Amino acid sequence: MRRKSSLAAALAAWTLGAAGARGQWVEKKTLTIDGAQKAISAIVAEAGKRGTTGAIAVVDDGGNLMAVERIDGTFAAGGLISIGKARTAALFKKPTSFFEDLINKGRTAMTTVDDFTPLKGGVPITVDGAIVGAVGVSGAASAAEDEELAVLGAAAVTAPAASVSFYDASEVRQAFAKGAVLFDKGERYMVHASRREGSGQAEVHAKDADIIYVLDGTATFVTGGTVVEPKTSAPDEVRGRQIQGGETRQLEKGDVVIVPAGTPHWFEKVPAAFTYYVVKVR
Repeated sequence: MRRKSSLAAALAAWTLGAAGARGQWVEKKTLTIDGAQKAISAIVAEAGKRGTTGAIAVVDDGGNLMAVERIDGTFAAGGLISIGKARTAALFKKPTSFFEDLINKGRTAMTTVDDFTPLKGGVPITVDGAIVGAVGVSGAASAAEDEELAVLGAAAVTAPAASVSFYDASEVRQAFAKGAVLFDKGERYMVHASRREGSGQAEVHAKDADIIYVLDGTATFVTGGTVVEPKTSAPDEVRGRQIQGGETRQLEKGDVVIVPAGTPHWFEKVPAAFTYYVVKVR
């Protein structure tokens, strides 16, 4: 009987001890280096689309620097300022625009706080209601754009992984029958199922490279040279009547040609139906 009492007492003591230990610590989500890099990659991609600059910093929930990157052309101090913005957003658990607005309304005493960067462009990263870190951006075209890019980067950390896209053979045939965009979901690339039955205009894509794979038919294709009568048809897009000079190639089934961004190109002659994949990469 005494042995049972001792065993029961030991078990009770262990249970109370375990319960006490559980009350002294909690599990929490932590930002990983992969998450930090995902935020930076999203911002760099968007900055490229906008043609802007910027320095990007990512910190953990304690304000410790995890990653920083400065886009070419960004002013040298941008890195330090972006770190300050990220630290402020993480340690004070608010976007830095909140503090800039307060100071502009007269709370100038806040500027005396140490290690504090109350400038737009710092945004906390929130996962399941908990702040796990923050993103800071400095050196874009404006303070508003600093903040827009930081918001985008913070959102990228929790964005679901991209899904696989599949198009069955019938969909692809239908796309080539009329010439259509197969894939365009806001990524840094698009896929076109292109079709031509005659020559077209000269084109220049300021930001898109074209990777062309000829599926069927033949065409005379000109690259380089000068666009005749150029006109802007859309942002970063120029069209013209033809190309003077340049290099001429005869394209046929199975050929691949890569046209870098900013390079004039023109389907000069297309004697019959000509189908080709185009992957546009920005």
